[in-house]
Amino acid sequence: MSSSITPLLLVDGYNIIGSWSSLKATRDLHGLEQARRELVETLINYTVQKGYKTQVVFDSQYQKTPSSIEHHSTHLSICFTAWTQTADTYIEKVCATFFRRQVSNYNRVIVATSDRDQYLTAMGYGAEWMSVDVLVKDIESARSQVRGKQRSNKRSRGRLLFNCLDAQSQEKLARWL
Repeated sequence: MSSSITPLLLVDGYNIIGSWSSLKATRDLHGLEQARRELVETLINYTVQKGYKTQVVFDSQYQKTPSSIEHHSTHLSICFTAWTQTADTYIEKVCATFFRRQVSNYNRVIVATSDRDQYLTAMGYGAEWMSVDVLVKDIESARSQVRGKQRSNKRSRGRLLFNCLDAQSQEKLARWL
Protein backbone atom coordinates (compact mmCIF):
# COMPACT_ATOMS: atom_id res chain seq x y z
CA MET A 1 0.00 0.00 0.00
CA SER A 2 1.20 3.50 -0.73
CA SER A 3 2.01 5.60 2.32
CA SER A 4 -0.27 8.40 1.06
CA ILE A 5 -3.35 6.22 1.59
CA THR A 6 -2.22 4.35 4.68
CA PRO A 7 -4.36 4.68 7.81
CA LEU A 8 -2.50 5.35 11.07
CA LEU A 9 -3.59 3.28 14.05
CA LEU A 10 -2.58 4.83 17.38
CA VAL A 11 -2.83 2.33 20.22
CA ASP A 12 -2.97 3.57 23.81
CA GLY A 13 -0.75 0.73 25.05
CA TYR A 14 -1.29 0.60 28.79
CA ASN A 15 -4.99 1.36 28.38
CA ILE A 16 -5.39 -1.58 26.01
CA ILE A 17 -3.42 -3.89 28.32
CA GLY A 18 -5.60 -2.86 31.27
CA SER A 19 -8.83 -3.32 29.30
CA TRP A 20 -8.16 -6.47 27.26
CA SER A 21 -8.85 -9.42 29.56
CA SER A 22 -6.15 -11.77 28.21
CA LEU A 23 -3.47 -9.05 28.30
CA LYS A 24 -4.59 -8.01 31.76
CA ALA A 25 -4.23 -11.63 32.91
CA THR A 26 -0.74 -11.82 31.35
CA ARG A 27 0.20 -8.59 33.11
CA ASP A 28 -1.05 -9.88 36.46
CA LEU A 29 0.67 -13.26 36.11
CA HIS A 30 3.88 -12.46 34.25
CA GLY A 31 4.35 -8.70 34.52
CA LEU A 32 3.94 -5.63 32.39
CA GLU A 33 6.89 -6.34 30.08
CA GLN A 34 5.37 -9.68 28.98
CA ALA A 35 1.98 -8.04 28.42
CA ARG A 36 3.64 -5.34 26.27
CA ARG A 37 5.42 -8.02 24.21
CA GLU A 38 2.19 -9.96 23.73
CA LEU A 39 0.35 -6.82 22.61
CA VAL A 40 3.08 -5.91 20.11
CA GLU A 41 3.28 -9.46 18.68
CA THR A 42 -0.49 -9.53 18.25
CA LEU A 43 -0.53 -6.13 16.55
CA ILE A 44 2.31 -6.88 14.11
CA ASN A 45 0.30 -9.45 12.13
CA TYR A 46 -2.95 -7.52 12.46
CA THR A 47 -1.33 -4.32 11.23
CA VAL A 48 0.08 -5.94 8.11
CA GLN A 49 -3.19 -7.67 7.27
CA LYS A 50 -5.22 -4.47 7.69
CA GLY A 51 -2.71 -2.29 5.84
CA TYR A 52 -2.24 0.07 8.80
CA LYS A 53 0.80 1.90 10.02
CA THR A 54 0.55 1.32 13.75
CA GLN A 55 2.12 3.17 16.61
CA VAL A 56 1.73 1.74 20.11
CA VAL A 57 2.15 4.50 22.67
CA PHE A 58 3.30 3.81 26.24
CA ASP A 59 3.66 6.34 29.06
CA SER A 60 7.12 6.92 30.43
CA GLN A 61 6.01 9.84 32.56
CA TYR A 62 7.34 8.39 35.81
CA GLN A 63 10.81 7.65 34.44
CA LYS A 64 13.22 10.46 33.71
CA THR A 65 13.99 9.37 30.17
CA PRO A 66 13.61 11.10 26.81
CA SER A 67 10.98 9.88 24.40
CA SER A 68 12.01 7.05 22.14
CA ILE A 69 10.62 5.14 19.21
CA GLU A 70 11.39 1.48 18.52
CA HIS A 71 10.62 0.12 15.05
CA HIS A 72 9.47 -3.51 15.23
CA SER A 73 8.52 -3.81 11.57
CA THR A 74 7.93 -1.53 8.62
CA HIS A 75 4.32 -1.27 9.77
CA LEU A 76 4.62 -1.09 13.55
CA SER A 77 6.56 1.07 15.96
CA ILE A 78 6.44 1.65 19.69
CA CYS A 79 6.67 5.09 21.22
CA PHE A 80 7.72 5.54 24.82
CA THR A 81 6.80 9.10 25.76
CA ALA A 82 9.14 11.48 27.56
CA TRP A 83 8.89 11.56 31.35
CA THR A 84 6.75 14.70 31.32
CA GLN A 85 4.38 13.44 28.65
CA THR A 86 1.51 10.95 28.85
CA ALA A 87 0.32 8.66 26.10
CA ASP A 88 -2.86 10.74 26.04
CA THR A 89 -1.02 13.99 25.30
CA TYR A 90 1.11 12.29 22.65
CA ILE A 91 -1.98 10.86 20.92
CA GLU A 92 -3.73 14.22 21.18
CA LYS A 93 -0.76 15.93 19.51
CA VAL A 94 -0.78 13.45 16.61
CA CYS A 95 -4.54 13.90 16.18
CA ALA A 96 -4.18 17.70 16.21
CA THR A 97 -1.46 17.49 13.56
CA PHE A 98 -3.71 15.28 11.43
CA PHE A 99 -6.63 17.70 11.91
CA ARG A 100 -4.53 20.65 10.68
CA ARG A 101 -3.35 18.46 7.79
CA GLN A 102 0.26 19.27 8.64
CA VAL A 103 1.13 15.64 8.00
CA SER A 104 -0.34 14.18 4.84
CA ASN A 105 1.08 10.66 5.11
CA TYR A 106 -2.20 9.29 6.42
CA ASN A 107 -5.72 9.50 5.08
CA ARG A 108 -7.17 8.33 8.41
CA VAL A 109 -6.11 8.30 12.02
CA ILE A 110 -7.70 5.67 14.25
CA VAL A 111 -7.24 5.81 18.03
CA ALA A 112 -7.63 2.51 19.89
CA THR A 113 -8.45 3.12 23.55
CA SER A 114 -11.22 2.66 26.09
CA ASP A 115 -10.46 6.06 27.67
CA ARG A 116 -13.56 8.25 27.26
CA ASP A 117 -11.58 11.51 27.29
CA GLN A 118 -9.29 10.17 24.55
CA TYR A 119 -12.35 9.14 22.57
CA LEU A 120 -13.78 12.67 22.76
CA THR A 121 -10.44 14.26 21.89
CA ALA A 122 -9.83 11.97 18.93
CA MET A 123 -13.31 12.54 17.54
CA GLY A 124 -12.95 16.29 18.06
CA TYR A 125 -9.87 16.28 15.83
CA GLY A 126 -11.58 14.25 13.12
CA ALA A 127 -9.85 10.99 13.98
CA GLU A 128 -11.71 7.72 14.30
CA TRP A 129 -12.08 5.79 17.54
CA MET A 130 -11.84 2.05 18.10
CA SER A 131 -12.85 0.61 21.45
CA VAL A 132 -10.88 -2.23 23.00
CA ASP A 133 -13.79 -4.60 22.36
CA VAL A 134 -13.89 -3.67 18.66
CA LEU A 135 -10.11 -4.00 18.37
CA VAL A 136 -10.16 -7.46 19.97
CA LYS A 137 -13.01 -8.63 17.72
CA ASP A 138 -11.26 -7.24 14.63
CA ILE A 139 -7.99 -8.96 15.55
CA GLU A 140 -9.83 -12.28 16.09
CA SER A 141 -11.62 -11.86 12.76
CA ALA A 142 -8.31 -11.19 11.00
CA ARG A 143 -6.80 -14.31 12.61
CA SER A 144 -9.78 -16.40 11.46
CA GLN A 145 -9.38 -15.15 7.91
CA VAL A 146 -5.70 -16.12 7.89
CA ARG A 147 -6.49 -19.57 9.32
CA GLY A 148 -9.23 -20.04 6.70
CA LYS A 149 -6.84 -19.16 3.88
CA GLN A 150 -4.22 -21.53 5.27
CA ARG A 151 -6.75 -24.36 5.51
CA SER A 152 -7.99 -23.81 1.94
CA ASN A 153 -4.39 -23.77 0.67
CA LYS A 154 -3.70 -27.08 2.42
CA ARG A 155 -6.89 -28.64 1.06
CA SER A 156 -6.28 -27.47 -2.50
CA ARG A 157 -2.80 -28.96 -2.57
CA GLY A 158 -4.12 -32.31 -1.45
CA ARG A 159 -2.38 -34.84 0.68
CA LEU A 160 -0.25 -36.38 -2.08
CA LEU A 161 3.50 -35.97 -1.96
CA PHE A 162 3.40 -35.06 -5.65
CA ASN A 163 1.52 -31.84 -4.78
CA CYS A 164 4.25 -30.76 -2.38
CA LEU A 165 6.96 -30.86 -5.05
CA ASP A 166 8.04 -27.85 -7.06
CA ALA A 167 6.99 -27.69 -10.72
CA GLN A 168 10.32 -28.92 -12.06
CA SER A 169 10.30 -32.00 -9.79
CA GLN A 170 6.68 -32.71 -10.69
CA GLU A 171 7.59 -32.63 -14.39
CA LYS A 172 10.51 -35.06 -13.91
CA LEU A 173 8.34 -37.45 -11.91
CA ALA A 174 5.57 -37.29 -14.50
CA ARG A 175 8.04 -38.31 -17.23
CA TRP A 176 9.00 -41.41 -15.19
CA LEU A 177 5.40 -42.55 -14.87
